[in-house]
Amino acid sequence: MIAIPTSIDAVETMLARQNYVCGRALATVVFLGLKLGRPLFLEGEAGVGKTEIAKAIAGGLGRRLIRLQCYEGLDSASAVCDWNFAAQMIAIRTAEATGQADRARLEDELFTERYLIERPLLAAMRPQTEGPPVLLIDELDRTDEPFEAFLLEALSDFQVTIPELGTIRAPQPPIVILTSNRTREVHDALKRRCLYHWVDYPGFDRELSIVQARAPEATERLSREVVAFVQRLRREDLFKKPGVAETIDWAKCLLALDVVNLSPEVIGDTLGAILKYQDDIQKIEGATAKKLLDEVRSALLTA
Repeated sequence: MIAIPTSIDAVETMLARQNYVCGRALATVVFLGLKLGRPLFLEGEAGVGKTEIAKAIAGGLGRRLIRLQCYEGLDSASAVCDWNFAAQMIAIRTAEATGQADRARLEDELFTERYLIERPLLAAMRPQTEGPPVLLIDELDRTDEPFEAFLLEALSDFQVTIPELGTIRAPQPPIVILTSNRTREVHDALKRRCLYHWVDYPGFDRELSIVQARAPEATERLSREVVAFVQRLRREDLFKKPGVAETIDWAKCLLALDVVNLSPEVIGDTLGAILKYQDDIQKIEGATAKKLLDEVRSALLTA
């Protein structure tokens, strides 16, 4: 089992080996979360690397990553476990056909681990050979408040209760990371159980390092132009500003097209890689794209 990093620098090194470039503040929160066994609550715009850090931590520590993707209407049954009703019905029909339908014994057998389908929260409470897993509760703001209340038990005592089986407690607490795009406010009671960090858009140098790590085939010039253009684009009045994920996608698209440097025509043809709404694309393509590119190149020359 890979040991938990013993310093903030060690956390940065571990994440960098997974091609995740983070700032000092985020590395500090990750270090404290790992050292103190506290869940991390990460908020920020979509595409800034909240989900990726859970993957990087799991990869760096050699742990299993268990992801609970949140959505409206998610309830405790969907998050914890379900019963394999098809297999239970087959067992009932088989018992009836063979004349072994002892009701009391059959009921005891039907609600055992054999017929249990594990969902992410229950799976995270199970012992793992490589050590406690990384539990990613992704986009918590998409769920309803009752589900938040249910999570309080899981995050306070690291246990879940199944009526037919009782309470199952994790022998070692999982490494918990919750993310939110802040489409609504998450209740304070849940936040108090976590260490909080706002994941913002990175500055130019850090975003350039991210692109170089994720798209190393890109030339220095292309990488700098891509990052500078996206950073300039974020200052425009857009419905959805591009995140770091879109910057990386765009760089990879340009590489696939054998683009050496940006041009207004190339930008116009590939805007769909960084902008996801037609109104935003129409606002940027054409003369606006050329104007922004000229500003970017002028700024890079004087930097």
